Amino acid sequence: MTNARDVMHVGAECIAPQHTLAEAAQKMRDKHVGSLPIQDDDESLTGIITDRDIVVRCIAEGRDPQAMTAGELAQGIPIWVDAQADIEDVLAIMEDNAIRRLPVLDDEQRIVGMISEADLATHLREHAVSQYTTSIYSAPPNS
Repeated sequence: MTNARDVMHVGAECIAPQHTLAEAAQKMRDKHVGSLPIQDDDESLTGIITDRDIVVRCIAEGRDPQAMTAGELAQGIPIWVDAQADIEDVLAIMEDNAIRRLPVLDDEQRIVGMISEADLATHLREHAVSQYTTSIYSAPPNS
């Protein structure tokens, strides 16, 4: 059985809650990623920020990305998956929450990787990927 650890890409570039959205955007550009987990000083996951969040929830609302922080943008309890979760659970979490990127945490609640649409497409059978994309792209976007 395939689990989250088998399909994730190892590691994740994180950002601290006090960093600005401009810093987050620059880090995304430099690392060629579309999202950053938000991690506090004790390495706990406090949220995730996407390039879309910056555009829709900051810039489009007339806010200043040089002043607004990642922590201000984070909302609610972050969605994540355990590294040992089986792939069916991973897909259910992503589909149920209409998300395209999912942090993977280990037993000590540390971020060990991320699962993206590209990871699913690379590691899963065509039918599973098709079902996931149909579900995600027919739902309103969250990330």
